Amino acid sequence: MSSEKFERAEEEFQTVYDDLRLKVGEKIGRSVGEERKRLIREVERGFEDENVLLQEMEREAKMAPISYRTDMMGRLRNYRRNLDQLSRDLKRNTSGFGSRDDFGGRNELDAMAASQRAKLVQGTESLQRGTESIARSHRIAAETDQIAEDTVGELANQREALLRTRDRLVDTQQNLTKSRSILKSMGRRVMTNKMILVVIILVELAILAGVIYWKFFMKKKSS
Repeated sequence: MSSEKFERAEEEFQTVYDDLRLKVGEKIGRSVGEERKRLIREVERGFEDENVLLQEMEREAKMAPISYRTDMMGRLRNYRRNLDQLSRDLKRNTSGFGSRDDFGGRNELDAMAASQRAKLVQGTESLQRGTESIARSHRIAAETDQIAEDTVGELANQREALLRTRDRLVDTQQNLTKSRSILKSMGRRVMTNKMILVVIILVELAILAGVIYWKFFMKKKSS
């Protein structure tokens, strides 16, 4: 969780800050020679560590929910002001002391510290861009998965529709086969009925002919 990381970095920042304030406010002023140089180098390294922690805290604050972000950013601004004030105190406490070589050494250390800070900032920005790129990739992958799921679902629906259509065609084919069978059967029955009708007609004609023959020809012979 972003707030937990922020709080851990905040605790570490406060611990280092208390140590730096003690060195800047008391120890450096009472020390001389190599001891003084060593303390100054330690303080400068402490400033670098504090700047890294501030960058980490800022990154976590930007990722926090809006309800927490405002408070985090306010505390972060206070820490930056305190650190800037401590840096000015260090310059004021170290001005006017030491030889030209001491100033040259401090200037060199300042230049190195500035270079390292610039590299850290650049690295942080690169990391942030990489994180955003990964987040975009995750979003694109999620959208692609959703499209694939929708496509699979649509294909499944189309497959079911095709299967239903095939089943209807099979039923239609079966019905047509039954209809042809019924028509053939009806055709045979019609032909049979026609033949029976013809036979009946022939029989009736034969009977009629017999009646006529008997009525006209047989009576004439009898008379």
